[in-house]
Amino acid sequence: MNRIIVGAHYGLKDWLAQRVTALVMIAYIVIFLVVWPRPMSYPGWKALFAQGWMRFATFLLVASVLIHAWVGMRNFWMDYVHHTGMRLALEIATILWLVGCAGWAMQILWRI
Repeated sequence: MNRIIVGAHYGLKDWLAQRVTALVMIAYIVIFLVVWPRPMSYPGWKALFAQGWMRFATFLLVASVLIHAWVGMRNFWMDYVHHTGMRLALEIATILWLVGCAGWAMQILWRI
């Protein structure tokens, strides 16, 4: 029996990445809602994000969002854009956009 193997076979790795990053995002939201005093003033926000643990948690959130978005968009482009050149261009544009978002997020996070 001759099997024809096609595709990139990211399968389990993508599935696990999506689930782990989703759990990190959920955990961040829950922790944020627990530590967030209401109402929050600007000095309160600044004090909260000046703490090392909050910056680290936010860094993990940003990394998780970027990985989650990359896996989802890469799979979308692979499934629905059949022209190789167009798919490559869209994947490169996605990478550039996500790297730009990462840089912007880190600049905001460590500017405080």
